[in-house]
Amino acid sequence: MTDDSAMKDTLHGRLRRDREALLWKLDGLSEYDARRPLTATGTSLLGLVKHVATVEARYFGEVFARPSPEPLPPWQAHKGEDHWATEHETRERITAFYQRTWAHSDATITSLPLNTPGHVPWWPDPHPNTDLFATLLHVLGETTRHAGHADILRETLDGRTGMRPEYEQPADEKTRAAHRANLERSAQTAAAETGTPLARRSPGTESPRPRQGERTTPRTPSRSGPTP
Repeated sequence: MTDDSAMKDTLHGRLRRDREALLWKLDGLSEYDARRPLTATGTSLLGLVKHVATVEARYFGEVFARPSPEPLPPWQAHKGEDHWATEHETRERITAFYQRTWAHSDATITSLPLNTPGHVPWWPDPHPNTDLFATLLHVLGETTRHAGHADILRETLDGRTGMRPEYEQPADEKTRAAHRANLERSAQTAAAETGTPLARRSPGTESPRPRQGERTTPRTPSRSGPTP
């Protein structure tokens, strides 16, 4: 095995691991909890899965002239719609899209050398030209980052944490509560000693359940950076 193939196998293995970790964060959730906005910008767990699936489909597809078989909108028309799931998109549809994308991406990664040139039209000049190695690092970074987001969001819903179900430990609520109370006391003491006022919770960081019959409109977050 050459050094390049060993490096590719390592990065590819990490990508597979983090894909599974992200998808697992939906396990056992109600339809509402999988979709509802959990941050001030409207981030949701199912929205994260949809976004990462779209990112991966583009980077291991059209960047290497191997367009994804999935019906993706033109990148020029991107307005953040991939960050949330509409009421007409089932969870099964989005997760199946992600898993089909894995197969297409895996074929690209497996069949091309790491130095294969690619072109990312949505990256600004002078950086649109890349190769498989840089693209694999980029998509791995995106997936790992959003899997981390998903881990925190899932913890806020029901306390479940971790990357793999076989490593998950039963939550000891009493111990967790005591630990959190200790951290809160420490933070308040530090603030008092420095004369820093306690920060108020930012508006929109809590996502209350809608009242009976209330209609909610998803918010399309504003995103920046090279990833459409």
